[in-house]
Amino acid sequence: MLWRLPGRAASRVDQSEVAAVDLGSNSFHMIVAQPQGNTLRVVDRLRESVRLAAGLDADKNLDEQARARALECLQRLGDRVRNLPAGAVRAVGTNTLRQSRNARAFLRDAEQALGHPIQIVSGFEEARLIYLGVAHSIADDDERRLVIDIGGGSTEFIIGEHFIPRAMESLHMGCVSATRAHFADGQISKERFKRAEISARRELEPIAERYQQLGWARVIGASGTIKTIERCLREQGWTQTGIDMAGLEQLRRTLIKAGSVQAINLSGLSADRAEILPGGVAVLLGAFQQLGLTHMDAADGALREGLLFDLLGRIDHEDVRGASIAELSRRYHADPKQAERVVATANALHAQVAGDWMLEANNAPDMLAWAAQVHEVGLDISHSQYHKHSEYIVRHADLAGFTREEQQVLAALVRVHRRKFSRAVFKDLPEDWQRPAMRLAVLLRLAITLHRGRSTATLPALSLQVDQASIALRFPAQWLDQHALVEADLDDEINWLAAADFDLRIIRGE
Repeated sequence: MLWRLPGRAASRVDQSEVAAVDLGSNSFHMIVAQPQGNTLRVVDRLRESVRLAAGLDADKNLDEQARARALECLQRLGDRVRNLPAGAVRAVGTNTLRQSRNARAFLRDAEQALGHPIQIVSGFEEARLIYLGVAHSIADDDERRLVIDIGGGSTEFIIGEHFIPRAMESLHMGCVSATRAHFADGQISKERFKRAEISARRELEPIAERYQQLGWARVIGASGTIKTIERCLREQGWTQTGIDMAGLEQLRRTLIKAGSVQAINLSGLSADRAEILPGGVAVLLGAFQQLGLTHMDAADGALREGLLFDLLGRIDHEDVRGASIAELSRRYHADPKQAERVVATANALHAQVAGDWMLEANNAPDMLAWAAQVHEVGLDISHSQYHKHSEYIVRHADLAGFTREEQQVLAALVRVHRRKFSRAVFKDLPEDWQRPAMRLAVLLRLAITLHRGRSTATLPALSLQVDQASIALRFPAQWLDQHALVEADLDDEINWLAAADFDLRIIRGE
């Protein structure tokens, strides 16, 4: 299958393979493709029903059976992509892993099984990626679209035009969670369906009016659940194309007549999909009712396709994360000139120590520059303790392109960019980020200290040398004598860093 890449020039990864892995709440999916000029040729697809959400206990921990199913699946998927180079595979976890309290321990084993990093994305980011996948799988026109994706534990609602989403929401309802809540014992009745549909409508109630005011010309459904429902309606002769209310109501009556999941007998329905069909149908009926929908088309594109296009954008230096940071900076009126100065100095310091401090991987240079751009966003709230306001904004903002872990790292850097340098801030970060993030924070602090006066004057050539926790910053002869305030600020910084077990020494050139 060929997917189009509008406006995309030939990439440096043409003729090689890239892959996307979606660790969903119900199924794990993988798609492997070859970028070829302005097209994307799908060469492999794999899907396994893992039922991860079914393994989430009352304390929000994944049980051993679910962990085992997931790791066995990832081992098989890893056999296909383990030999692809670093950066050629994008793998993400969604709603169940967002909820899981022991997700981090699971991810360590999961990454080893797959052979590539796995990140957990927010509901906002999941919605953005779904829209990206859908938009690339349909004809590009001027119509405004409502895209709905029913996953295992969440359902995403996105309104967009062309390749740009305008409104995005991820609601806590899905085919697995709705089935567990209302059809857990496999029994199906009219009363249970009514409760399930009302529950879905209640989830939608806070966003329904805003979405209806925005409006749409076409409704598109994505995900396995919606494609399964569309196939069932079509093969039973209840629709000619797509999904409509009459067909959904006929499907509901048929499920109620069956009386149980085990008794469902529908052409086009697999056994593993039958187990979660009642919940998925109830969620879709609730959406049709609350949003006043009459017809929906089913699309091939979904989260995993969106992941591929997002990955290709990063490879081709079209990373949406940079645009998200710029927008956050503008929204909170951060001084762009000051940010530019701090970014330039932070980058220069990083270049001198990246090898000695092992700060070349994990997007470390980008993370440092992004933190420098937004470290002052909290000033829009108050100057007092503004670094704490900045941290809160960065941690909780909807930042397109960022995973949950990346936002945590960014928030930690912003939090410690001034005053007390608390190592405790970094303890909740993923293990592979804890030490690099602390070192990046030192570089950020130095860059900000050197520009505290907000002067437009160019800094002199500086020499920075490091060895573990030892830092030597060398200035040209006489420069500090002429900049007493900078010297005083650096003296304070020596004390702040010493409290965090970093030894900063200021050296005057001969």
